[in-house]
Amino acid sequence: PHPKYSGISLSSILAVKDARRLKTFLELRDKYVKKKVTFEDPLFPADDTSLFYSHKPSMKFEWKRPSEICKNPQFIIDGAGRTDICQGELGDCWLLAAIACLTLNEKLLYRVVPQDQSFTENYAGIFHFQFWRYGEWIDVIVDDRIPTCNNQLVFTKSFRQNEFWSALLEKAFAKLHGSYEALKGGNTLEAMEDFTGGVTEFFELTEAPEDLYKIMKKALARGSLMGCSIDVFSASEMESRTELGLVRGHAYSIIGLEECDEVSKDTKVQLIQLRNPWGWVLWKGPWSANSKEWESISIADKENLKKLTVEASEFWMSFEDFKKYFTKLEMCNLTPDTLQGDERHSWTVSVHEGRWVRGSSAGGCRNFPETFWTNPQYRLQLYEEDDEPEGGQVGCTVVVALMQKGRRMQRRQGAKFLTVGFSIYEKDFFLYTASKAKCKTYINLREVTERFRLPPGEYVIIPTTFEPHQEGEFILRVFSENQNISE
Repeated sequence: PHPKYSGISLSSILAVKDARRLKTFLELRDKYVKKKVTFEDPLFPADDTSLFYSHKPSMKFEWKRPSEICKNPQFIIDGAGRTDICQGELGDCWLLAAIACLTLNEKLLYRVVPQDQSFTENYAGIFHFQFWRYGEWIDVIVDDRIPTCNNQLVFTKSFRQNEFWSALLEKAFAKLHGSYEALKGGNTLEAMEDFTGGVTEFFELTEAPEDLYKIMKKALARGSLMGCSIDVFSASEMESRTELGLVRGHAYSIIGLEECDEVSKDTKVQLIQLRNPWGWVLWKGPWSANSKEWESISIADKENLKKLTVEASEFWMSFEDFKKYFTKLEMCNLTPDTLQGDERHSWTVSVHEGRWVRGSSAGGCRNFPETFWTNPQYRLQLYEEDDEPEGGQVGCTVVVALMQKGRRMQRRQGAKFLTVGFSIYEKDFFLYTASKAKCKTYINLREVTERFRLPPGEYVIIPTTFEPHQEGEFILRVFSENQNISE
C-alpha cells in the first residue's frame, strides 16, 4: 500500500477516488444544465478527425444526438444487457465481445457505465464512462453526438432503436484511443482489462490443461470475463466461415457452462454457451438450435438451458467441440481494485511504471548481452507459500503482466506494438546464470502475461523489448495469492 493510504482499506480509497471523478462530471453537467446549453466536446469533435486517420470516410456521416434520431431516447432500458450490443460497420468485435461479458456482472458493468444518466432529467448532452488505464481508473466524458448515415447508427447499436448506452460507451472508448478507426482490430483481453483492471490469461486450446472445464467454471463463478476465437492464417480467411458456420478471426463471448445428464447413456455431457456479437448465430453443429442432441437430456435440463439462452445470438455446443473448433481462449481474472473490496480471494498486486530509453535502458533481450544488463530491473520478494497448494506442489503462485502503454493511440503516427517479454532471475546475478522463469515467447501484443509457481525468496524481474534501442513506456504488474514486495 502507498504510505499515504496506510491503514485505510482499499475499498475506502476507491470510494474517495470515485467521488472525486463523479464530482468533476456533475460540475460540468450542472453548468450546462443551468445555461440550458447542450455540451459539445472540444477534445473529440463531431467531424472526420474523430472517425478515421488513414483514409476518408466511404459514406457521408452525420453526427446526431439521440433526440434527432428517434422519439423518446433512453440511456438504458430494463437494465443493460448483452442484447444491447450489435456490431456495426467497425471491425471491433473484440471490444463488443468484452462488453457482452461485462454485462454478466452488474457490479462491474455499472462501474464502467454509470446508471444515473438520462436524456430527460438534468440532460445537457453530456455523458461519462469509467475505464481502467495503466494502473488507475479514469473518467471519460463525451457529448452524445453519434455518427449516423441515413439516420441510422453506423457503429455499435442496441437492438432497441431508442437505447443508446452501448453506442455512447463505444464513443467514449474511441475517444480514449484517439478515433473510431483506432478500435479496428484488437484483442478481447485488452478491452476486458480496460473494463476491470483485471489480470488476463491466454490459453491455446490445442495445449489446454486437462482440467480446463473446471478452471473456466470456477472463473465464471467468481466473475471472470472470457472470450474465444479461431485463428486465421491469411487475410482471405478473416471472417470466413467454417463448414459448421463458425466465423474465423471473430471474437465470441463465453457466457455459460453447464453439465447435463445424458438420459440413455448414464453419462454427463459438458456444454458451453457462446455469443456472437454480430447478433445472429451460424453454428450448425451438435447442440445447435434444432439438433437431435437436445433429445438426449432430460426435459428439465433442456428447459433450463433454453431459459438461459436469452437472445438469438447465443448458442450451445459441447465442450469437446469447443476445444476442437476454437483455437484461443482469453480470460480476465478480477483483482482487488476491480470492485471486489478487500475479499480474501483477491490477488495481492504490485504496479510499476517504467520506460525503455534508447542509449540508457533499452537493452533488448538476453540475445544482446552487451546491453541486456541496462534494462529496468524490479526486485520481487515472495514471503508466503499458497494457502492451497496445487496438485500437492508447494510454492507461491505469481502472475507477471508486462503491458505496453499508449501504442494504440499512437497508431496515426505509425506506432505499432513492440515485441516484448520478460525474464525472472534469482537475486541479482543474471548475466551468466539461467533465468528461474520467463515468458514463453516475446510477442507484439499490448501485454504479455505468464503464470509461475516459485519458492519463497528474492528475485529480479527484467522487462525488455526483443531488439535493443527500441523506445517505449510500460507498466509491470505482479500478482500473487499471498503477500509480496516488489520495487
